[in-house]
Amino acid sequence: MLTVQIINKSPYDLPEYKTTGSAGMDLRAHIEQPIELASLDRMLIPTGLHIALPLGYEAQIRPRSGTAYKKGLSVPNAPGTIDSDYRGEVKVLIINLSRDIVTIDPGERIAQMVVAKHEQVEWLPTERLEDTVRGEGGFGSTGS
Repeated sequence: MLTVQIINKSPYDLPEYKTTGSAGMDLRAHIEQPIELASLDRMLIPTGLHIALPLGYEAQIRPRSGTAYKKGLSVPNAPGTIDSDYRGEVKVLIINLSRDIVTIDPGERIAQMVVAKHEQVEWLPTERLEDTVRGEGGFGSTGS
């Protein structure tokens, strides 16, 4: 299990896994009063959390499926990335994709965070790439 330092400036519990198989932890809106988002409005919502991820890890900010289904709220840059060298407050860019005005309440679960390992690459310039069965087939090339 990876240990990550966290500062919680919100009155809410730390994010946690709800089941043993969960990949993501819910993030809560650290706001003082309800916020209304009109259709297609977007807003940066604070969480009150500051984290220090180890080098080689990122935190991915993703929509919550229940919130997307029930309210039409999503994360337009999904997944948003929190880099290991960022120390500011974790904020969530939320968009209202519904046709209705949607209210976000203080402490409401607004997104989920997945901590994932990643690699950095070193480019190796070349004149030719190894052939594959797929080759240059792009969008729709494998059928429907």
